[in-house]
Amino acid sequence: MQSHEIDYRILGNDIQVLEVELDPNETVIAEAGAMVYMEEGIAFETKMGDGSEPDQGFMGKLFSAGSRLLTGESLFMTHFTHRGGYGKSRVGFSAPYPGTIIPINLADKPNGLIVQKDGFLAAARGTKISIHFNQKLGVGLFGGEGFILQKLTGDGKAFIHAGGTIIEKQLNNELLRVDTGCVVAFEPGIDFSVARAGGLKSMIFGGEGLLLATLRGTGRVWLQSMPVKKLIQALAPGGGNARKESGGVFSGVLGGLLDE
Repeated sequence: MQSHEIDYRILGNDIQVLEVELDPNETVIAEAGAMVYMEEGIAFETKMGDGSEPDQGFMGKLFSAGSRLLTGESLFMTHFTHRGGYGKSRVGFSAPYPGTIIPINLADKPNGLIVQKDGFLAAARGTKISIHFNQKLGVGLFGGEGFILQKLTGDGKAFIHAGGTIIEKQLNNELLRVDTGCVVAFEPGIDFSVARAGGLKSMIFGGEGLLLATLRGTGRVWLQSMPVKKLIQALAPGGGNARKESGGVFSGVLGGLLDE
């Protein structure tokens, strides 16, 4: 189905809010629990699925919604519709942790956009949100964040969320290596895989993890400076010293032994 044409604005800097402006009978879909406020005339309903296939039967909706569980998301999505008789009404959304909201015009992406499993925030009704499996065996076994992804397709506006600052890069048949948790989204022309993070000493004491995500090809890539996993680690007791400790005396002694 054709996506609803919604207007929006993004409020704030470090902890942003997405405000969507709806005309009568327009609908925006969002992750459960993302709503911050809604004005008079907005009605909401929790449904299985994204509503992109209104004629889909119960089993189809159940399968579509069930696949979302594999990405760690809720079985249900919330549909917000302007039921008032006239004028415009607004509904606001925010992500569950500090970061940046990225507006995406899916009409400019006929092949869709691949998004990390917790990156989707909201979209115009008509946007199809499906599961995307990375076919690289190494990603499935070791990559963690990069194995089960979401794919957004449609012709309307969609909004994804990232932690910290957004870095957008255009690759032209190039290779980019990234911390696996820092990949937010990429176009289908990009090949996503994982690679070992250097030698044995670097893997153990480098503080960058055992593996790095490898993005190769032609297309756009969106990265985040502070994925929620790193934020949790930093806020945990002693978390801020973890990186320093990885390069301390202990690592220096053992690192020397590994060089021998």
